[in-house]
Order: sequence, then structure tokens, then C-alpha cells
Amino acid sequence: MATARNQHAAGTPTRMTRFDDIYSRPDPRLYFSTLGALGYQTPHHAQGVFRRLLPLVGLPEVPECPADQDGGPRATVLDICCSYGINAALLNHHVTLEELYDRYTSPQVTRLTTAELIESDRRYFAACRRPDAVPVIGLDVAAPAMAYGRAVGLLDAGFAENLEAVQPSPALCRATRGTRLITVTGGASFLSARTFRPLLEGRREPPWVAAFVLRTGSYQNIADGLALLGLTTEKDTARTYPQRRFTDVDEQRYAIAAVSAAGDDPRGKETDGHFHTALHLTRPCADAAARPLHELLRDA
Repeated sequence: MATARNQHAAGTPTRMTRFDDIYSRPDPRLYFSTLGALGYQTPHHAQGVFRRLLPLVGLPEVPECPADQDGGPRATVLDICCSYGINAALLNHHVTLEELYDRYTSPQVTRLTTAELIESDRRYFAACRRPDAVPVIGLDVAAPAMAYGRAVGLLDAGFAENLEAVQPSPALCRATRGTRLITVTGGASFLSARTFRPLLEGRREPPWVAAFVLRTGSYQNIADGLALLGLTTEKDTARTYPQRRFTDVDEQRYAIAAVSAAGDDPRGKETDGHFHTALHLTRPCADAAARPLHELLRDA
């Protein structure tokens, strides 16, 4: 969710603060304490959008069941850049992002060992699981974070694979055969169509892809790549979604310059102190024609 810190020779800031360390821990406490201090909120915005979209997506090509013949769960949702399984927690449980911030920064949780926290989280999420919970598969290069999501039951399976560099493993392909919705709330700037194509091509009923993308970057490369598979990408132009506060003035200057260079207006958004994201939805052209994105999000 961040790019390397660097600057052009002319002195224009061209960086976002890196948060690599928060994904390398065995549990999410540093994630929540660090991002909570900056008001990170994209998963909160995504929670309602993903719940709204999921029932609208066509059924998978294979009958859904707890496991396939090879023992892997059939995914209803594939969360790319899933980290600790935050999107799965919000999608499948009666819990808010604010409640998760309160939980993981509380004195009671702070003094637990990781093993104790895993046991506590298993009970916590089991007690508030929604009756309409769906299988979620995680994909992330941050193996420690994803392992935690699996350990506490948020992720039905997880794969530490970088599809920008290699083809998906047979196990990942099997596990995601029943995917109906692919979600991304962070990390889109690190991705290209290479990550998505092998998960979508050859599918008679390809899953939809819902991605929250920072306005400082472009989603065009991914949209163009998926268009070759007969899919169309719509951008929600009616609203943007605050992501987090800037860490310093240089980061804000970078964001304002990048958004302006992309042809968008930073006034009232990045100029007011927050990164903002826009929702992009990729799906078959017939689906988009039948019900445009603005109709799907009406009253959301």
C-alpha cells in the first residue's frame, strides 16, 4: 500500500510512506496501532460495497461445497493483498473496523502473547460470525500476516504467491475455481493485469473484480489487460473514499501533485489531508450493460 521514498532531481516529492514492517509480524497489533493512528479506513468503506456486490454476482461454474476433491475450499471471495484477513473479518462477521481498532490496541490484548491472541481471536470471531458468511481465500506476498488470518479462521485458505512474477500454483488455481468476487482494498499500485489474468481467463462465468484504487495511481493497465478477456471496467465517478491521513507534508505534496497529474481535482480531498481512493469494478460487458455501476451502488 506504499511506494518507495524517493524524489525527482528537481525536488518534487514522489513517494508514499512505507509500512512494510506491519505485515511481517506474527499478529496484527502493530498493523492496527500504526494505521489506526492515521485513520486508515478503506476496509470500512469496502465492507458495505462488497456485501452489496456479492449477491449480484453469478453463481460459480462448479457447485459450491466446503471442499473440492483435493481437499481445498471453494472460494466465494478471493481477497488479493489480504494481509491479516481484515476484509474477511468485516465481510463475514458482525464487527466494524472501529471495533477492531479498539480491540487490538486495548490493554487486555496488548499484553497477550501471539499464541494467546490467536486463541482469543478464534473465540471472538466465532462468536460474531454472520449466518451468511462465505468462504474467503487470501492471496498476499506477506506470508506471516496471511498465516495469522488462517490461524484464527478468517481465511479458509491462503497463498503466499507473487503472480506478478510467477504463474499461480495448481493449488491456488484449484482453490479459486469457485470464486465469484475478487476484492482489492490495498496494493493495487503494485499489481498489473498479470496478477488477474490467470485467475480469470478460460472461465465461462468469470468473477467480478472490485478494487479500491488510490487516486495517486492509475488502474488503466489492469483494466486494459482484462478488456482482452472480454471484461469491462467501470469507475465510480460519483464519490471517492478517504483512505488515511498523510504522514507528513511531503507525502501530501506528493499526493496532490500525483492526483493533479492524473487529471483529477485534489481540492477538498487530498488538499484536506487524506489520501482518497476510487472504486473500480470489472465484470463481463453484458453484466455492466444490464445494470451499470451507479445503479449497483445506489443507496449504498
